[in-house]
Amino acid sequence: MSFALLITLIVFVLIFLLRMPIAFGMLAASACYFLVKGADLSLVVNQVMNTYYTNYVIIAVPLFIFTANVMNTGKVTDMIFKFSGGLCGRMRGSLGHVNILASLIFSGMTGSAIADAAGLGKIEIAAMKEDGYDAEFACAITAASATIGPIFPPSIPLVIYAMLSSTSVGALFMGGMIPAVLLTLFLMIYVAIVAKKRNYPRGEKIVWKTFLRFTFKALPALMTPVILLVGIYTGVMTPTEAGAIAGLYAILVSVFAYRAMGLEDLIEVIKTSIKDIGATSIMIGAAAVISYIVAREQLAADIGNWILSFTASKYTFLFLVNIVILLLGMFMDTSTIQLVFVPIMLPVANALGIDMVHFGLVVTFNMMVGLSTPPFGMLLFITSGISGTPLKGVMREIFWPLVVMLVVLVIITYFPEITLFLPRATGLI
Repeated sequence: MSFALLITLIVFVLIFLLRMPIAFGMLAASACYFLVKGADLSLVVNQVMNTYYTNYVIIAVPLFIFTANVMNTGKVTDMIFKFSGGLCGRMRGSLGHVNILASLIFSGMTGSAIADAAGLGKIEIAAMKEDGYDAEFACAITAASATIGPIFPPSIPLVIYAMLSSTSVGALFMGGMIPAVLLTLFLMIYVAIVAKKRNYPRGEKIVWKTFLRFTFKALPALMTPVILLVGIYTGVMTPTEAGAIAGLYAILVSVFAYRAMGLEDLIEVIKTSIKDIGATSIMIGAAAVISYIVAREQLAADIGNWILSFTASKYTFLFLVNIVILLLGMFMDTSTIQLVFVPIMLPVANALGIDMVHFGLVVTFNMMVGLSTPPFGMLLFITSGISGTPLKGVMREIFWPLVVMLVVLVIITYFPEITLFLPRATGLI
């Protein structure tokens, strides 16, 4: 390791320990590297700009962020919740099942776990608490179900992974469908067990007439994932264009179908989106500089050779990757893990013959587990904050949902056909 790289790592670790914004930490560490190397700092600017101007796929990220914010402002989340309630009917623990199904449906519109937990989660937790569910359980299952969002298409993390790995966005989106449905089913089985044990209430009996009314009202919102996925997989639009169409359609639905958004609301959504996009853009730009340093120092090649020196098994490698990401996910933001750690591992995965679609889904799924993992799981803080539930109780209740998610992670890791079946069947890979 060169002296410049050592200084860079020390600065990065110190900033992380001081709990400063991680993006600025990466930029500061990068600046130190170039200063020690005696290189021109304009290289930093060039690297960031090249990342944005040479990658068309990345434009989809701000578009999906905007779509998520529009969906949460209008009555879309409320419509999804009522429609899911009609599907679950008289099941014991009905609202727990509604929580999970609604997240699966909502994920087909936004691809953001944070948007799911903050918007739809607020409705779900309030309804569950009112119906007699433990507040801690309501928060935990909301956090767990929100992780479905970035796995089922469209997905913001999968778009970023596609940018990093030059993998087909369409193939990644298609590959995420079965894992997302599998996680949905496993979480519903868990809810059924807990509901029976704790005697949680059954849902209201929904007559067909009422269910059809809910369905009719929810139809404009439910058409969002249909329009997106059909457009992408028929080749009518690229994922980036689909993001733009999704944003426009979300506005039309909120303004005309549900009459839930006025000009002031739209301006507020734009302001919120600008803040969210700014934070994401800084993170991606900082990561681009770190990636440049990693490539210049041949760090990825050195780590790859070190790993290959003691194992040539792709399954052993995947096991190690899962362990490392799980540990990092306990303390670090998922964006940092994806933008800094994943590019280093990609050459090794390629060398071991691991399919990039499979690897992308394993990594993304693992990072989503990190969003619900104590002590710094972002979804735990969000659900606790919006419901006023003590964080300690939410962390205690999340244990078994985490076990469920880890079981699904193991399944998709060691049975790659689960992620590759649909992309291969549709000729995307």
